Amino acid sequence: MTEVTFAKSFLSVLDSRPVKLSPDHVEDPKSYAARGAYILPKMPKTMSKRKSTSVAPGQERSLTVAVKSLRNPPLDIKITSQTLNTSVLDIKTSVSKDTGIPVDKMKLLHKKKPIPDSKVLKDLAGESETSIEFSVMVMGGAAAIKTPAQTDVAQGQSGEEALGTNEFWDDLKGFLLQRIRDEKKAAEVADTFQAAWKAKS
Repeated sequence: MTEVTFAKSFLSVLDSRPVKLSPDHVEDPKSYAARGAYILPKMPKTMSKRKSTSVAPGQERSLTVAVKSLRNPPLDIKITSQTLNTSVLDIKTSVSKDTGIPVDKMKLLHKKKPIPDSKVLKDLAGESETSIEFSVMVMGGAAAIKTPAQTDVAQGQSGEEALGTNEFWDDLKGFLLQRIRDEKKAAEVADTFQAAWKAKS
């Protein structure tokens, strides 16, 4: 393509484009084409006003978390002032401190659906909600609860001294009576234990 043919094609393209009007151009209103009124389309949903929250500017909204369980063991725990970035794992840890249930034996459910530990309250609570409720499912039930080890040591006599007292043998008779539920048999077994101990010593 020569320069002349290129120039001709370029000018023809420019001629085909609409003429730009100058900023001070005035058109006669009588020559306007008739146009119908333009009506804006209706929105599918009416716009609702945003509910104002009582949180001060710069302050983060906090939630009250309720953890409930109707099964064994029954639970009804409320944890107040939890931020929106509090994770489900943090909630489980708080419940574990109060109840002694291990975190790995606990499953939290929101609206009857299990929630992973990585979720935060922001993902689960609505904008206007001030509280959120979880139901807890304990794997293994009451058997999963760790009973704190007893640190109190029994005071008083021990060893040979305890076995030489009548109180020890009376306690043994009482224990055997609870188990056997026959006073005569319990006394016989207790006497057998006492006789065997005396024969050994």
